[in-house]
Amino acid sequence: MKGQVVFGILGQNRDAAHREDGTVQTYRPTIALTLQESFPVARLELFYSSQDTGLLESVIDDIKRLAPSTNVRPHLMQVSARFDFDKVFHEMHEFVTRYPFAPEKEEYFVNMATGTHVDLICLFLLTKSRYIPGRLLQLIPPTKMQPNDIVGSHKIIDLDLSQYDRLMSLVVKEQQSGISFLKQGIATKNKAFNALIDEIEHVVTSRTTSVLRHQSFGKRTERRTKTGSPPPVLLIGATGVGKSQLARRIHELKKQRQLLDGDFIEVNCATLRGSNAMSALFGHVKGAFTGAVESRTGYLRAADGGILFLDEIGELGLDEQAMLLRAIEEKRFQPVGSDTDVTSNFQLIAGTNRDLDVEVAAGKFREDLLARINLWTFRLPSLAERREDIEPNIAFELAEYESQHHVKVDFNKEAHKKFLDFAKAPSSLWKANFRDLNAAIVRMATLSNNGRITKETVEREVERLKQQWKKASQGTAKENTDILKRYFSEEQTEQIDHFDQIQLAEVLRVCRNSNTLSEAGRHLFQYSRTEKSSTNDASRLRKYLAGFGLNWERVKET
Repeated sequence: MKGQVVFGILGQNRDAAHREDGTVQTYRPTIALTLQESFPVARLELFYSSQDTGLLESVIDDIKRLAPSTNVRPHLMQVSARFDFDKVFHEMHEFVTRYPFAPEKEEYFVNMATGTHVDLICLFLLTKSRYIPGRLLQLIPPTKMQPNDIVGSHKIIDLDLSQYDRLMSLVVKEQQSGISFLKQGIATKNKAFNALIDEIEHVVTSRTTSVLRHQSFGKRTERRTKTGSPPPVLLIGATGVGKSQLARRIHELKKQRQLLDGDFIEVNCATLRGSNAMSALFGHVKGAFTGAVESRTGYLRAADGGILFLDEIGELGLDEQAMLLRAIEEKRFQPVGSDTDVTSNFQLIAGTNRDLDVEVAAGKFREDLLARINLWTFRLPSLAERREDIEPNIAFELAEYESQHHVKVDFNKEAHKKFLDFAKAPSSLWKANFRDLNAAIVRMATLSNNGRITKETVEREVERLKQQWKKASQGTAKENTDILKRYFSEEQTEQIDHFDQIQLAEVLRVCRNSNTLSEAGRHLFQYSRTEKSSTNDASRLRKYLAGFGLNWERVKET
């Protein structure tokens, strides 16, 4: 059974009741807390003010005598003005961020029976925002009909303090610090991206997203965990948009807020192939197959109590997808070669640069798994879609280089303007997104003279990036040409505008990966169809294909 730890405040008036002959004759909340028959307190973390030292000694003496199993640890509050919201909140915030919480061993409660209204509201906010990973406790004093009762009773409570706008602004401030944390402190300006990170912060720090290890729970907590497990998060975006970095920052933020106690396990599903995939994900028992001389835990069990980040989840095989679905829904699965289930309570964050709806249509991804993981789906925009954020990201990349290499590097004024103008130009493709930007900064910083990036260094880097993107574009153009050759002669293709060639090639890819004309239409018109009073996706797509002399049957047959 976990030890129960209570955070409370010495009551200047309510804990100072008269004592005679060394006995406690009246109800004193802090003492009554330690005498609750069904609520044994292993440790009491008690805040007090310097003027209450005598009262503190009296209360500790009574608790030692009446409840010797309770360890009282006093903490002096340095704030003299106990009605100063900012100062009280700051001191308590500093205390709890340094406190060695161990939720796998202890349960935490916050006593709301004593203290000023400022003290209690600050404690509430710290509990609400999960800096204190516990619940609120209310002591109920005895009634006039129970004159000899010095214990009273207790209950677990919750409060709604939304009416205190000024105090709730502190919660908003904490949320904003979380948003900044997820953005690695980069002062991004793109409104859509900032709104996206705001929503992600709200989702991942919600009370429903706490995740702790199964083996540390009592029965009551285990039932709560099964029904309230954190939902999966799906991050969609092209290579290099920052899916992996964001997933890792989410883990760090949740751990900071006491919302999890496990590790961050990152897996690139593209590296999992054949029989090794099952063993790597779900583990195996000794002797499960030739070469299995030792048991293997597997990534899912390693992520117990933490976050499992499956990057490029679309690369998983169908068998692995089926087992993963059960592990997400039931938090249990069978290692390879075992007849017995094991459990792992993890939160899944999945990443992909593929369109999983198209993968489902092509039979490459399970529809039920997609339905399970796309409750919270966030598409991370490319760097080209966030050109106003390029400048602060350049500063961030330079700071990272300086931190890693212990060298101060910066652009001279002319060089900075030249590179920024190039980086923000519509013609700059940023094919690999932030990976391209990071590589460019590292190259220029390495080639800098005495820590100064010059105009000449920028010019060489610009030329290198242009050549790199040209080769990548030629590869994409070749893919488009190859698919069009299936349906048109070279002469016919030349008569199609280049703009239409790019669009038509993508439409043909979707059609070839779809089972029906309607399915392909739903994918291609998924946004514009919402603006129409009546939709007929199949008819729209049929007319589009007819404009190039094509029909559904020919597209699928070729």
